[in-house]
Parts: sequence; C-alpha cells; structure tokens
Amino acid sequence: MPSAPELAFTRRSLLQGSLAALALGGSAGALAGCGSSDSSSGGGGKTVSIGSNYSDAGVKSAFAAVVADFNKSSGLSAKVNTVDHNTFQNKIQTYLQGTPDDVFSWFAGYRMKFFAAQGLASPIDDVWDKIGDSFPDSIKNAAKADDGHYYFVPLYNYPWVMNYRQSVFDEHGYSVPATWDDLMALCQKMKSDGLTPISFADKDGWPAMGTFDILNMRINGYQFHVDLMAHDESWTDPKVVKVFDTWKELFPYYSSGPNGLTWEEGAQDLQNKKAGMMFQGAGQVGQQFSKENLADLQFFPFPEIDSAYPIDSGIDAPIDGFMMSKKPKNKAGATKFLEYLGTAKAEAAYLASDPTDVGTASDYDQSSYNQLQKDSADIISKTKNIAQFLDRDTRPDFAYPVVQNALQQFINDKDSAAAAKSLEDQAKTIFV
Repeated sequence: MPSAPELAFTRRSLLQGSLAALALGGSAGALAGCGSSDSSSGGGGKTVSIGSNYSDAGVKSAFAAVVADFNKSSGLSAKVNTVDHNTFQNKIQTYLQGTPDDVFSWFAGYRMKFFAAQGLASPIDDVWDKIGDSFPDSIKNAAKADDGHYYFVPLYNYPWVMNYRQSVFDEHGYSVPATWDDLMALCQKMKSDGLTPISFADKDGWPAMGTFDILNMRINGYQFHVDLMAHDESWTDPKVVKVFDTWKELFPYYSSGPNGLTWEEGAQDLQNKKAGMMFQGAGQVGQQFSKENLADLQFFPFPEIDSAYPIDSGIDAPIDGFMMSKKPKNKAGATKFLEYLGTAKAEAAYLASDPTDVGTASDYDQSSYNQLQKDSADIISKTKNIAQFLDRDTRPDFAYPVVQNALQQFINDKDSAAAAKSLEDQAKTIFV
C-alpha cells in the first residue's frame, strides 16, 4: 500500500488542479466535456450537453430513453457524453475544473456538497421552485448543500441489502437471518453445501465501502457513520477497530480472491447459483440478472449486530441524479433538462427499461413496479436513516484513493489496527 503522502490530496492541490496529469481527452473512455456547440455562455440554443457515468448497458439504455423523451417533448437536443463509471468518478475533479458539459451525473450527499462548496457547480433553486412539490423533505434535504441552496436533481435510488435467490433458499431450506449469529450459522451451512456463502468482489475498489458502512451502522449507529465520514470521529477509535474485527469474521465465507473480481462477476456468481448471498445495491445486482431470473431475486436487510441499532435504524440507499456545471454554455437548456428530470414522467421513462431501481418523486405511480422494486421502495420508506454510501458521504479525495486502497489492503492482510491507523493518518492530512 502506498504511503500517506502518496495517497493524500490537500485542499490546495485539489483547487490547483493537481489531478490535471490525468488524461481527459484523446483516449478511449476518457472524461471530457463536449459542451453545447450552438450556444454562447449562459445563453439559449437547442443543444444541451450531458456528461454521464451511466456506462453499464442497462442504465445507459434507460437513460437514453429519458433523453429521447426530453428531446421529443422540449424541442431541444440533449446530447450525452457517456464515460466509464469508474473513470468518471476518478477524474471528476479535473473534469469540473475544465470545460465540463452543461449538466453532469452525480450523487447526493457529501460529494455533491463538496463540489458546490468549491464553486464547481451552479445552484438550481429556480429548478426546485418548479419541482419541489413532487418530492418528500428527505429528498429535498439531500439535494441541498451546506449554503442552503439546491444543487442536485434526483432521478432514482436503490437500497444496499443482502441479495439472494429464493429458489436456492427453498432448495436448501435456508431461512433469512435476523441477527449476526443467524448469519454466521447460515454461512456455515451454505459452505458445507458447496456454495460460496457470500459473493464478495472489490476489484473496482468501492463495493467494500458498502460493507464497511453497514457494519459501522449496525455496530455504532448512523450518527457515528456521519461523524466518521466528516472526520469528526477518529478512525483509530476502538469503535472503528471493532468494525474491522467484526468484518474479519465474514472472510472465511467470501469469494476467493475478491480484489481480483468485479462486482458484475460477483453478481453473476449469485445468478448462476454458485453463491448464496451478495451484499450490494439491489438495483445493481438486478441489472446483472436475466429477465427470466429477475423474479427469483430477493433480498433482506443486513442482520442486526447490536440491539441498539436494529435493522430499520439505517442503510445505504444512494440517490443518483444530475447537477449543473459552474458555467454551462446553455444554461437555459440545462435548466429545462433538470426541470424535466424532476418529474414523475422522467422517472417513468427511465424505469420503463430499468426494472431494478426505484423513483424518488413522491407522485411517481408505483403500480408498474415489479416485486423487487416494491420491496426496495418499502425498505427505504421504513428505514429511519438513509446514508448515501461511503464515497458519497465523505470527501471525494479521501474516498479515492485513500479509503479505496486501505480497504483493499485490509482485504489482503486483515490487519484491523493497521487499516484504522492508515486511514486516520491520511485523514489528518486531508480534513484540514
């Protein structure tokens, strides 16, 4: 694992664009804004450019339907610049400091607030003046930055849960575990039955963050999660070390060589009945399932570890949506696109070809939901605290590559104290 100085970015280096060495153009999968070719800065014009990280085939197709419907109904021409999801996340800082698209896909939470605070996004209060009545307060709050202005329009979300195939549970007589002890017993039984109990894949560097989140919330509670992400709590606190120690109990039941497996491969092992469970976003796993197998996909909330923090006390349910860049070339068109996104009509266009995620607008007609979507909406509505996922709830320069590398190193060496110390040492150089 690289040393702290190699991993840590300072706030000054971020603002000076120290990531400029990352190539943004001229190569396959590069992240570069295409702009609006027929409009002056902040003016009108018919073209609206959109930077999108919806690179997976399923979500790319679903978003294409949204854009097509917008173009048809608005008379404008939204054009999408799609970039590989991980490339987009890793190069977003330099992208926003350069000449980004008018609108770009991003996430609610700390990461939205971070770019708003850096002046790398435009406030969109005027958009929310028109769409605000369609969203509950929890969603409205998630769309605001610390300055009280809106910067984000949500499109969909999904819960992070323990996914499984009902037919596998039926075949072996498995029961859904309610507690940590139940989960350990189930893992032992699955292993004896020749299954990989939990499909776990972290080649992409972020899936492990979800497991850390849920263990932290089940052991220490939602508020501790929020405070740790803001570095108001120390990573060397015994509470954090306990999270890592508890996590190690799962490793005997994980996929072999998880740092070399993509999450898509992990989901395929679940679909192919090689694995019994997988802790991942329900929508993400669902997108990897064939239509004939999707109805067999079920999930349950991660089991209780400490009775002080029951299963309805907190989960990750990241909200995906869009923001406006700091100086859009077609601000009027970008505003119209974001207003459209904040409608049940836009969510219907997206979810028509994405039968896994759920809409965020309170006036969305859920009668078209399949059972997976109904269950997703139900667990989100019944959970008291919704976290946005580790890499969205903390500073982006801390999530990547610091937490990413630390968790992958922990997966290799299983050294709780070393992981906690490394994270705290580097957090001190970033949260200044």
